[in-house]
This record gives sequence, structure tokens and C-alpha cells, in this order.
Amino acid sequence: MRPMIDLLVASTNAKKLSELEILLHDLPFRVISLKSFQKIKVVEETGSTFEENALLKAKGYAEQTGKLTLAEDSGLCCDALDGAPGVYSSRFSGEGATDADNNEKLLRLLANIPDNCRTGHYMSAVAVSEPGKVIGVVAGAVHGYIGRKMKGHNGFGYDPLFYYPPYGKTFGEVDVKLKHEVSHRAMALKKVRLILENYLNCSKEK
Repeated sequence: MRPMIDLLVASTNAKKLSELEILLHDLPFRVISLKSFQKIKVVEETGSTFEENALLKAKGYAEQTGKLTLAEDSGLCCDALDGAPGVYSSRFSGEGATDADNNEKLLRLLANIPDNCRTGHYMSAVAVSEPGKVIGVVAGAVHGYIGRKMKGHNGFGYDPLFYYPPYGKTFGEVDVKLKHEVSHRAMALKKVRLILENYLNCSKEK
């Protein structure tokens, strides 16, 4: 039996942390959150891409805590808005914005956009780092449409507006298990699993 290794998930978003824990549950890692550390300095997301932000957080928190760290940055990109809200997805309506605030702003901006031009995709970038060394960076995406009104109460973020054609529903309407089968985060974490498994194998050989 493999010994458990601490894996810091660099997020304070409880719902995102829960999704990550579920998607990584069968790997021999003891998932810990930023709340386990006091007086930790917040790593600012100053990157212009999801990958840059994920790397900034993974490296920054790994250096501060001495832990193997997984950091993720994700968001919604709308084609009619030239990729917005993108890396500003969580603060689209300003600092401290709620999911409802962000969804309402998105609906306002897309109000006059015809249905066939409301395409968009969720993007997730995940970086894994230990102090002084980047283990890997991967990304995943899922494509769909932006609805005209919020539907469903599952998920978080823009899920009630994100219509996924193969399911014929928004991510806010589908069961969380169905979302995890196709989500951008799930696609990225499938790649991360390979990185983490290789990390475990290399650690065992040392």
C-alpha cells in the first residue's frame, strides 16, 4: 500500500475544492486546502491566460508551504465577447462579485446576440508544482452555448447558463456525476492524473 502524500489544492472556493477532491479521490494523496495554513500570503492571479495563473498559484503556494501543490484556474470564454469573461470569470462584475452578479452581467452583454452566435467554452488549466520545481501544466475544455436564462441549481459559476448540447441541458440542470464525466475540469484532471501517477512512481524509485 502506497503511503499517503500531502497534496495542497490551492483554492479557497469550497465548491471547486469539492469537485477536485471527488475527481482525485482514488489517488494516494491526502488533499489539504489553503485553510490548513495560517498567515499565508495570497498569490495574485496576474497572468493573462489560465495556464499562467495556474502556474503562478502552484509555484507560489508550493514555495510558501513546502508542499506538493495543485492549482487550477478556469473560466468561461464566450465567442461573441472575444473570449470574455475568460480569466476574469470569477470577478466579471467586480471584486467580491457573486455568481448571480456575474451571470446577470453576462446575460446583459449577450442580450442582442442571436442563438447561433452564443457559442462558448469552459476552460480549465491545472498546474502541479513542488518547491522549486514545476511538475506539469495541462488544460481541458468543454464546448457549448450560453442560454438566455439561468436554469438549474447544481454546480456553480456560470453552470446555469452553460447549455451542453449532448445532454440537452445546462450544467446547472444535470447531476454532478454527469457533469464530471465531460467537464473542462474533468478533462484537465484526467491529464493531471498521469502527471501525478508518474510523480508517485518516480518518488517510489528514489
